[in-house]
This record gives sequence, structure tokens and C-alpha cells, in this order.
Amino acid sequence: MELMITKLLGFVLVLTRMSAFFLVAPVFSWKTIPVRVKVAIVLLLSVFFSAAVPSAVHSEQTSSLEAILLISAEALYGFALGLIVVLIFSAVKLSGRIIERQMGLAMAQTLDPLTGERVQPLGVIIELIFILLFLSANGHHLFLLIMSRSYETFPAGSIPTIPLLVGGTVKAGSTMLIACLRLAAPMLAAFLLLLVVLAVFARVMPDMNILFISMPLRVGLGLLMMGIFLPFINQFVAEFSDLIGKLLPL
Repeated sequence: MELMITKLLGFVLVLTRMSAFFLVAPVFSWKTIPVRVKVAIVLLLSVFFSAAVPSAVHSEQTSSLEAILLISAEALYGFALGLIVVLIFSAVKLSGRIIERQMGLAMAQTLDPLTGERVQPLGVIIELIFILLFLSANGHHLFLLIMSRSYETFPAGSIPTIPLLVGGTVKAGSTMLIACLRLAAPMLAAFLLLLVVLAVFARVMPDMNILFISMPLRVGLGLLMMGIFLPFINQFVAEFSDLIGKLLPL
């Protein structure tokens, strides 16, 4: 009986980390995926990993308080892994929002079919293209690799290092900002050049309505640069995997 309780506790620990990770992880956390499908995926993966990975729960005399602390640690570790992945994944969407503000489309909103939130249309388009490229490159297998490596570093029932989790999350946030600015840098340079040209025209021809002319020019320049920029998103898919491997506390 005690051995069965120990095995059941190990399964609950695996299930807790899996549930916490996929609760916030990209793709799997979207509202478009039915809850029953999410639950079935998490249960199936938990059964597989509980049988395949080692467990640090060896004591058959684990108290209720110790079990609660172990489950809390597993939930914290799973949330931290998912948050780091989400932060890096959001770099593309955030760069799209920066571009939209430069184009003057900050007030334009549409319904995001993935999350059900009100967002800007250009950011949704960029995010959908990135997701399609990510899934076409079998990027969803990366999430399974993350969980597999996490159990190699911190087996189920072990206490993860809190400073390591905090450091990885902070580095992921700074990496997201750097990546989104780097992705939007060509657009920002083009809009800066446009502002310089408009300033020159404003000095040469004071009677020209610069505000009336600048709006269609900014939108047209943004769409033109987006057509040039989109093929380079595929390079960020490979870079995304490298960043995950460097920042995750594995």
C-alpha cells in the first residue's frame, strides 16, 4: 500500500509540473484548443513521463506537509519554465506592436482568434505567420524536449533552485525586449528616415500639410517594409530554439 502511495505521489508531481507548464506555454494555452483536449494531452504526457523519467520520491514515509511542499515546488518550476518560453515567444508579437505604433495604427483593433483578446491586426498577422513557421519546423516537439530535460536536471520530487528560476525569468524578459527591438530595427530606421524627409519638405514648402501627407506615407511604408521583413521571421524560429536552450534553468 505504501509503495502504491509513493507511486501515486510521483505521478501527481509529474502531473503538476506538466499542468503548470502547459497552462502558460504558447500554442497549448490558447482558448481555441478545447479544455478536454488540453486535459487529455496533459494526462497522456504525465503517464508517459512518470513511467520514463526518474523520481526523487523514494521515502515511503512522506508526510502530508512534505507532499504539499513538493507539489508546490513542482507547480512553481512548471510555471517558471512556461513563463520563460512565453516571454521569448512574445518577441515577435511585441515587435509587431512597435511597428503598428510607428504606422499610426495603435487605435486599430481586432479580435485575436488565438487568445480571444482585442489586439492590433498587424501584430496578429506577424504572430500567426511565426506560429505557422514554428509548427512547420516541428517546434511543438521542443516543448516535449524541454520537459524531458527538466526531469533530467530536477527529477520529480526535487526542489528546484529559486535563484536559478528567477535569474532565468529575468534574462528571458531582457532577451525578449532585445529581440523585439532587433526585429523592429529596420522598420524603425525606415520610419526615422521618413520623418527626416518630411521635416525637410516642411522647411522647403511651409504651406504643405505634412500631417495630412504623413499618414498615408507611414502606412504605405510600413506595409512595404513588412513585405520585405516577413521572410526573415523564419530565421527567428531557429534562434528561438537556441534562446530556449540558453535561458531555461535546465
